[in-house]
Amino acid sequence: MSSPAMLGVRHHGPGSARAVVAALGQCAPSAVLIEGPPEADAIVHLAADEGMRPPVALLAHAADDPGRAAFWPLAAFSPEWAAIRWALAHDVPVRFIDLPAAHSLAAAGGPGAETDAPEDSTSHPAPRLDPLAALAAAAGYDDPERWWEDAVEHRRGGPADGDALAPFAAVADAMGELRTGFGEVGTDGPLADSDGIREAHMRLKLREARKEFGDAVAVVCGAWHVPALAAKRTVAADRQVLKGLPKVKAEISWVPWTHRRLSRHSGYGAGITSPGWYGHLFHAPDRPVERWLTDVARLLREEDFPVSSAHVIEAVRLAETLAAMRGRPLAGLTETVDAVRAVMCDGSDVPLALVRDRLVVGDVLGEVPASAPATPLQRDLARLQRTLRLKPEAALRDCEFDLRKDTDAARSRLLHRLRLLGVDWGEPMRSRGGLGTFRESWRLCWEPELAVRIAEAGAWGTTVEGAATARAEALAREADALADITALAERCLLAGLDGALPAVMRALADRAALDTDVGHLARALPALVRSVRYGDVRRTGTTALAEVAAGIAERIFVGLPAACAGLDTDAAAEMRGHTDAVHQAVGLLAETETGDRAGDEAEANTTPGIRQRWSAVLRVLAERDGLPGGIRGRAARLLLDDGRLTDDRAARLMGLALSAGTAPADAAAWIEGFVGSGGSGGMLLVHDERLLALVDTWLTGVPPDAFTDVLPLLRRTFSAFEPGVRRTLGELVRRGGASATGAAAPGEAPLDEERAAAVLPTMRLLLGMAETAETHGHAQGAA
Repeated sequence: MSSPAMLGVRHHGPGSARAVVAALGQCAPSAVLIEGPPEADAIVHLAADEGMRPPVALLAHAADDPGRAAFWPLAAFSPEWAAIRWALAHDVPVRFIDLPAAHSLAAAGGPGAETDAPEDSTSHPAPRLDPLAALAAAAGYDDPERWWEDAVEHRRGGPADGDALAPFAAVADAMGELRTGFGEVGTDGPLADSDGIREAHMRLKLREARKEFGDAVAVVCGAWHVPALAAKRTVAADRQVLKGLPKVKAEISWVPWTHRRLSRHSGYGAGITSPGWYGHLFHAPDRPVERWLTDVARLLREEDFPVSSAHVIEAVRLAETLAAMRGRPLAGLTETVDAVRAVMCDGSDVPLALVRDRLVVGDVLGEVPASAPATPLQRDLARLQRTLRLKPEAALRDCEFDLRKDTDAARSRLLHRLRLLGVDWGEPMRSRGGLGTFRESWRLCWEPELAVRIAEAGAWGTTVEGAATARAEALAREADALADITALAERCLLAGLDGALPAVMRALADRAALDTDVGHLARALPALVRSVRYGDVRRTGTTALAEVAAGIAERIFVGLPAACAGLDTDAAAEMRGHTDAVHQAVGLLAETETGDRAGDEAEANTTPGIRQRWSAVLRVLAERDGLPGGIRGRAARLLLDDGRLTDDRAARLMGLALSAGTAPADAAAWIEGFVGSGGSGGMLLVHDERLLALVDTWLTGVPPDAFTDVLPLLRRTFSAFEPGVRRTLGELVRRGGASATGAAAPGEAPLDEERAAAVLPTMRLLLGMAETAETHGHAQGAA
């Protein structure tokens, strides 16, 4: 070969990859030039490492701003990757010739701007012209992907004359015609100016390579750029184009990538619609349709769909028949999908969606060798992943951690620390039950973009623990709201960051001392109390947190009654929510207080506990006139649930709230506060005929002109009840309430006290309650 071989390709095209390998084998170049950032020349040799498994990507980021980053993804079927592997296997030098990342990152804008590929990135507008679409239209196709499959991917035998370079010459001619017809860079045509800058730099690098290695070099680049690289331009003209470009210091490394992120649906501009299918075409040595449909059948069988070998045979026949009817050289993805839907899925798109997700796109995650350049934080994370056996995976995976086990607790701490650093590898999920606070559920999914977040987090420290601690301390200094600091304290407890707690506690004490708003204090208390409880679960000291929580609770107790006065409807509803949250927090805090004071019985008998003090506050809220009805009703209900309000007193409060002198809207708000807690409020009315009678009497006495005003509030309250509860309430009201003799509710059998007493010993055994002679006597008496 006496002149450069211009191998114009389609990025991520398996047919192009096979053609590139054949062309390189035929021309045996002295060097291979690849469209990509020149900074990667120093690490390209890692592509031959045994630990490197595509898909992978070159990640470049600004040294002083890691959030400004760009990716150059490569799959096993990418022509650039095939060229790199061929060159390394034949000891041929490899050079990258695209615009340096130092320039493209500087032009990408502020922090967080990312580019997906040099030829079609989000940092600058892409060409409005789609070359494949134009060529497909010229060939009579309405789908560029289908035209590309027919013209390139399904032509597996090579050119008839055996010249591996001939297809590339044809592609170059086609692109030259397109560029001529649609205008060149710098004109009013559809090409972006960034293409002209990049092509000028590639021409300069090509000249340098020809001086160093001679004319026998091969260039692997996007087919669109081939006419521009072959065009006659002076060195001075190209340098003038590049003059004055902004520049930053850039760092580059290899990172794992995924097939899903190669998909065009992920937003990747140079992506393809079916990376899993293309990967199959590249790796299948023969009979690709038969092998593909066999894989589909295996997947469906694993998901319990009844698919047999007969289905595979029939699907292959149907796909080939469809290809012949449509004039295609080989059954493509469209034909195989149609065959799978008709034969294996019985016409349903539900199992077909599984095939598209798992096979057509896929969740393949690449690997990068340990010798690849990485920041200290990345290396520490990799070490922890190996130690904890928590392997990154591209597919969604649900995990359950038992925090009583050291390994699971360490995994939980790692994920919480990463979330503090903005690396959301895992997302906490609601536990499916079983171990209470000792159980933690996570949904894990590793995305390539997390490599950028890790690079950004490297500014906080060299280890995950150190970086998370520094980040938490900074958040504590920056936080303005008390609730934000208490939430941060909870996150530090979950992440096991004892080193960050002193700074968080100082910020918490400062904000708590200055904040007098009861609403702010009420929002802050629940997270702080949860932190105290989590500390017990995770064996972390929380004495200081408990003291601050108790202090905030006392300030809420003092200020809450006054804060509830004079509120409008919306503010009253918000304060009622704060009251519920404080009530739950007090319950948890009381458990801690009980444990702390268990050794001092005298003090426990003389000093009222926090639960007693809170009950006194609720009693004030329930009985004070002038407060919003919803808050008074809610306070009464909380007291009743805790056993600190007798049934007679609850009935009296309801009677006063629903008396004729109370405005209907206030009475309806009281009812909503009292029974508006899901199904439990409805069951209270079912089993307490006095309360139901009070509500019924009040409702029937509401004047007609006021009824339309209270109806929406009542409807909202009672619609929260379970359907069975509503039905039972309706039956009770229809027949005038439950009988005084204790008759069963409609549809229920009368209570058999003798049979009920027989199960009491077993119930006590299940609940861990020792059966004394006294309780046994009560059971015998009941019998």
